Amino acid sequence: MNASEAVSQLKAGPATFDFDAAFRAHYQRIARVIARLVRDRGRSEELAVEVFLKFWRSPRAHGDKAEAWLYRAAVRKALDELRREQRRLRYENLARTARAVPTPEDVRLANEEQDRVRRVLASLNSRQAALLILRADGLTYDELASALDINPTSIGTFLSRAQQAFRKEYVKRYGK
Repeated sequence: MNASEAVSQLKAGPATFDFDAAFRAHYQRIARVIARLVRDRGRSEELAVEVFLKFWRSPRAHGDKAEAWLYRAAVRKALDELRREQRRLRYENLARTARAVPTPEDVRLANEEQDRVRRVLASLNSRQAALLILRADGLTYDELASALDINPTSIGTFLSRAQQAFRKEYVKRYGK
């Protein structure tokens, strides 16, 4: 039986309905319609089978509008799959965020690192420490110059020297 005979079978009505012929005639097109939306050929074939299973269980759909019913059901199934995938991704992201809560060990390590940075900053001269702290807080070069009463053209040099001094002291004390 070819596709045109299957279409005429679909239009003939439920009394003379041949499901196998309808499946053979429309399965590939239904799977392609779904694949265009879900962009996964394997999953689209699974969804197409689900559409035909629903079609099999719906004898009222076997009439002259069966082909249209199949396409509508395929599009709805594909959209449901897209929504399901979006929900899954959203829940995975929430779960990933929930796992991002630091462990007590992470908190302890972060506190130790902050203490190290504080000790190194305390050992630097006050101008260098202030430059590094204010720059880390997001101040621009002009804002740094006015806050610390430094020539704006010299800020880059002072900041570079402060960073080098910090690195040198940190390595001297803690390695790395």
